[in-house]
Amino acid sequence: MSPAFATVNPATGRRVRSYRTHSAAAVEAAVRRAHAAATKWRDTPVAVRGRLLRAAASILRARADAYAALITQEMGKPRAEAKAEVLKCAGACEFYARHGRAFLAPEQPPGTAENVRVVFEPLGVVLAIMPWNFPFWQVFRAAVPALLAGNTVLLKHSPNVSGCALAIARCLGSAASASAPAKARVQRATAGSTQHLLQTLLIPTDKIPALIADPRIQGVTFTGSTGAGRAVAALAGAAMKHGVFELGGSDAYVILGDADLDQAAEICAQSRLLNAGQSCISAKRFIVVAPVRRAFEEKFAARLAARRVGDPRDPATAIGPMARRDLRDHLHAQVQASLAAGARLRLGGRPLPGPGFFYPPTLLTGVRRGQPAHDEELFGPVAAVIAVRDEAAAIAAANDSVYGLGAAVFSRDLRRARRVAARIQAGTVAINDFVRSDPAVPFGGIKLSGHGRELGLPGLREFANVKAIRLS
Repeated sequence: MSPAFATVNPATGRRVRSYRTHSAAAVEAAVRRAHAAATKWRDTPVAVRGRLLRAAASILRARADAYAALITQEMGKPRAEAKAEVLKCAGACEFYARHGRAFLAPEQPPGTAENVRVVFEPLGVVLAIMPWNFPFWQVFRAAVPALLAGNTVLLKHSPNVSGCALAIARCLGSAASASAPAKARVQRATAGSTQHLLQTLLIPTDKIPALIADPRIQGVTFTGSTGAGRAVAALAGAAMKHGVFELGGSDAYVILGDADLDQAAEICAQSRLLNAGQSCISAKRFIVVAPVRRAFEEKFAARLAARRVGDPRDPATAIGPMARRDLRDHLHAQVQASLAAGARLRLGGRPLPGPGFFYPPTLLTGVRRGQPAHDEELFGPVAAVIAVRDEAAAIAAANDSVYGLGAAVFSRDLRRARRVAARIQAGTVAINDFVRSDPAVPFGGIKLSGHGRELGLPGLREFANVKAIRLS
C-alpha cells in the first residue's frame, strides 16, 4: 500500500486527516494527461484561456470562506488572513485574464527590420513544487501566468497542506467546465481535456528527480528553502529544464535617523508578524541607526507585544500557531543559540504552553554577525534589531547577507530613501512600507534568494519560448 500524508491542526496538534499518496501508475497517468492537454491548450486562443481564469476567480470568491477554513485548519493562518489570501488569488486570475492578450502579443524589437517579430509560445508541462506557508497564493501566483501562457501544470505541494492542494485542482477543474463551450463539456473526461490543466500529485520528495528528468516536463518552478531549492535547481540544470526559484530571505528593514518612528514601528511589526512570521518576504533584520535605536526599540517592542496570539478561528486573533512542531522547535533553537552568542532578549523567547505550536512575538536586540538571528533566516515571529552607526553602515549591514529577496527603507526624505534603496541588494525594496507581492509587479530575489521572476509581465514570459521569426 502507498504511504499516507497526514495533516495536523497546528492549533491543537491533532491529526485532521490522512491522504493516500499516488502510486507510480497514477503519477504516470497524470503526466500523460498533462502532456496531452498541453498540446491542445497551447492552440487555445488567449481570450479563451482568460475566460477560464475569470471562472476560477468567481469560484475563489464564492468559496472564499470555505477555502479559508481549510487553510486555517491545515497550516494555522488566522481566518481573516486566510480569506485575504484566497481573494488575492482571485485578483491574480482577473489581472492576467485582463492583460494576457497584450502581454503575449507579438513584438517587433527596436532596431530590427519590419519583417522581424518576436512571439511567445508555451513550453509545455511545468512542474510546480510549492510550500505550505501560503498554500493557495504560492500555487496561484506560479500557476496562473504559466496557464495563461499556454502551459499545463503538475502540482507537488507540501504534504501538510494536501487538502489545499486537492482543492486547488478541483477549483481549476470546475473553472474549466464552467468556461468551456457546451460542445467541449461532453469531452471533459477525455485525456488531454481542460480538466487536466492543473493536477495535484501527492508524492514524497524522492519522486521529484524522476519527474524533472521526464522529457514531457519542460520547466520547473520552485518556492521553498534555499537548501531544497539548490537541490531542485541542480536536477533541473542537469536535465536542461528552465526553472524559476523563489527561495529564502532575511529581509532588512533600514530605519534612518529622520524616519517617522511610530509609522516605522507599526509597519515593521505588521510585516514581521504576518502569517506568524512564516513568510520569505517578511521583515526579519531591523537595522537602526544609533541616534534613534533606543526610541525605535521601545515603540517596536510595544507593538509586537500588543498582537494577540491565539486560536486562528477567533476574529480577535492576530497571530496563530506555527505550521508544524518541528518548525517551532527549530526557530526556538535559533533563538537560544543567538542568546548564547550574545544577543539580548527583550520580549518573548519561549514556546507557549498548552496544545498547538504557538510561539510568541519575540524581540532580540544586540544582534550581530555570528548569531543565527543575523546570519540565518528566522522563519517565525522573531525580530532581530541590529544597531549601526549611520546611513553608510546601515546599507552595508543590509547587504551583509547571503540573501537578497526584499528590503525596506524608512525616512521622511524620499530622495534620500530612494538613494539608499538603490544601493540595497534585493529583488524588491519598499519605502516607508512593507514588501508584498503584487500580480502586476515582478517578484523574486538575487543571491541565495533565487533567480527568475514570478508575476507581472516577466513572470508570464518565464515559461514561454521567446521565439524570433523572420518573415520572407
